[in-house]
Amino acid sequence: MATPLTDQEKRKQISIRGIVGVENVAEIKKGFNRHLHFTLVKDRNIATPRDYYFALAHTVRDHLVGRWIRTQQYYYEVDPKRVYYLSLEFYMGRTLQNTMINLGLQNACDEAIYQLGLDMEDLEEMEEDAGLGNGGLGRLAACFLDSMATLGLAAYGYGIRYEYGIFNQKIRDGWQVNNTTRPLGLAPKTFRQKFKKTSTVVLAMPYDTPIPGFMNNTVNTMRLWSAKAPNDFNLRDFNVGDYIEAVLDRNLAENISRVLYPNDNFFEGKELRLKQEYFVVAATLQDIIRRFKTTKKGAGARTSFQGFPEKVAIQLNDTHPAMAIPELMRIFVDIEKLDWDTAWDLTKRTFAYTNHTVLPEALERWPVELLETLLPRHLQIIYRINQSHLDVRTSLFPEDMDRLRRMSLIEEDGGKRVNMAHLCILGSHAVNGVAQIHSDIIKTSVFRDFSELEPDKFQNKTNGITPRRWLLLCNPGLAELIAAVIGEDYVKDLSQLKKLMLLVDNEAFIRDVSKVKQQFFTLKYKINLKISLRQLIYYEVNPRRARAGQSKTILRFIFYVILCLPLQAAPGYHMAKMIIKLITAVGDVVNNDPVVGSKLKVIYLENYRVSLAEKVIPATDLSEQISTAGTEASGTGNMKFMLNGALTIGTMDGANVEMAEEAGEENLFIFGMRVEDVAALDLKGYDAMVYYKRNPELRCVMDLITSGYFNPKNPDLFKDVTDMLFKYDRFKVFADFDDYVKAQEKVSKLYQKPKEWTKMVIKNIAASGKFSSDRTISDYAREVWGVEPTDLKIPPPSEPREAIDETAARALNKM
Repeated sequence: MATPLTDQEKRKQISIRGIVGVENVAEIKKGFNRHLHFTLVKDRNIATPRDYYFALAHTVRDHLVGRWIRTQQYYYEVDPKRVYYLSLEFYMGRTLQNTMINLGLQNACDEAIYQLGLDMEDLEEMEEDAGLGNGGLGRLAACFLDSMATLGLAAYGYGIRYEYGIFNQKIRDGWQVNNTTRPLGLAPKTFRQKFKKTSTVVLAMPYDTPIPGFMNNTVNTMRLWSAKAPNDFNLRDFNVGDYIEAVLDRNLAENISRVLYPNDNFFEGKELRLKQEYFVVAATLQDIIRRFKTTKKGAGARTSFQGFPEKVAIQLNDTHPAMAIPELMRIFVDIEKLDWDTAWDLTKRTFAYTNHTVLPEALERWPVELLETLLPRHLQIIYRINQSHLDVRTSLFPEDMDRLRRMSLIEEDGGKRVNMAHLCILGSHAVNGVAQIHSDIIKTSVFRDFSELEPDKFQNKTNGITPRRWLLLCNPGLAELIAAVIGEDYVKDLSQLKKLMLLVDNEAFIRDVSKVKQQFFTLKYKINLKISLRQLIYYEVNPRRARAGQSKTILRFIFYVILCLPLQAAPGYHMAKMIIKLITAVGDVVNNDPVVGSKLKVIYLENYRVSLAEKVIPATDLSEQISTAGTEASGTGNMKFMLNGALTIGTMDGANVEMAEEAGEENLFIFGMRVEDVAALDLKGYDAMVYYKRNPELRCVMDLITSGYFNPKNPDLFKDVTDMLFKYDRFKVFADFDDYVKAQEKVSKLYQKPKEWTKMVIKNIAASGKFSSDRTISDYAREVWGVEPTDLKIPPPSEPREAIDETAARALNKM
């Protein structure tokens, strides 16, 4: 619990976490008690912690909704170009604390809750994570929404409100078991859609979530669609006794938004997934066009679509919303009666596409037969797009039939399928990768034929993370320390962290950074985090021994852990679950070993999610980013660890390459093959047995696994894992293993020199400014969407309505 402020501090304290004053605290307390009594109908005698959480949430919401309404009023007056971010995932995590920070209420709320005799951290822990994403892609979308609001862009996020989001992971006897989660929301109006196969009518009900910018009074909107049936049940069927048929249509309709699909590392062409993708884009485009037609001027309807791309920018977050392209064409041609060429020109100028993977098995390819059944008109449109495309290419390459086959939207091998990435490229004016190495690969390899013809269409937009959540919220001690030495402006301009390079040799600053890191680890990790190893076993971890880390290819780390065992010691997927079981089995042996167990602990973090990451990442000393070069598009976890002072051991892959450029390769622990080495090995042919026979340490590791040492009751339990590594490993884990072990030895040597370690930590924090999502979104805004970020601050609700008109006038003068 926080120490109460002195009277002088209460009168006025301004920091990056907001203003504290007697009036502010009193207002928060008054709102809290009002909602406890009149909204929840409780008093302190019977109120539960959950009631206190809702009272606080309603109090913060009071400060939010006025700014939300003001923002929409401002957009109505200015009529700016609007940006629409379409994503099948938004992994938002918790929103209460993030909202308090962005509104500048954190300090006032902390003090008010303290004076009420409650614990803020206990209240914050009551909030469930909104599990509307699987990982990186969904979390990136959430960071982008934060930056769009902070940069004053008129932006909207559109997706699906899944009834069952990402599963809650439990580990029982070393095996993963799953439970589902449910998000919450608020609902205004609906849009109607129809699928051909069953003629099922589906209503799309929007649930709106406010997205506040940082200290600028801008509050944008994330709109998530929920599928609803137009009627509860068929009364005619019910009256004749067919009770099952009476509710069948309702279930068919509402199944669309029922469940979040698992991680798309491998594409599965499921009918429900296609329905989800069309559902979200159909509802979203109706909403976009409704908003486009409604203006402040005249009767409220735009009769011409010629200016559509000047007022609308739609970003496709991977290929999942790709059906938006034929859907917009259908609206333009069939409903708005535009000619084909005009419609296609407007469509291309409206859409932009972000690619997130180079792995062929992850790229969406929908069977023509399924599209013909569910969305026949859209298939007709896709065929016409493809025919026009191939006609142009044929005129350029009349003899190169292989090139035409590679560039076609329709693939013939193994059955007719529509290549959705190709559709996105043709239907967009800009295509980008999410790290420089990834963007280079898609230009020179994956989409080479397209980039050769339209090189200017292909761009790079290196990913970023929001410093509000991933520093201010999760690591306030470090955030305040940085503000004390370089000022507070870095929160909205992370490039200012470069100023910390002047303090790399400053003894006091080195000591303070080390102290913040240690305090966070001991307090957050051992007291508040209270995480357990599998079966609720809690280990007291020595912070100077522990090196927590997130691993992209966890097997390499497990191999290294196994290698630490004395040689004389006693002897998501199916594969993903088997790897988890291997980790927990290794943990059983290591943690109970009388020699090793006192020096090393293997802890599998159960149910890893945004709120858990907010605690683990600041407590981490070493970040494992060890994907095989050329397979990771970017990564954002690596950026979060870097910003919070963890050093990186990793390959030259994804954003690691740019992290090494910013910090200097000597300030990361780089190991393993580069992209060109992987390509050379592919040509030569990768043979896992060569590395197994050549490296005695690796051979020891594999022999321990295959002998049943980690599961003596079932020695063949991990046969699928070992078979994959020896026979089918496309990621070539063995090839990098020896270099990985050497890099870990360098880590251990430096870790024994705390001062030198902390100096490298400071260099990494100072170099992390590039990886702000504010920088990423600024690049998208200027180079893709054709809009300019603004520093204009929307008037707060406390100012008169006329202030909106004055701010709008200033904005119009700048446009």
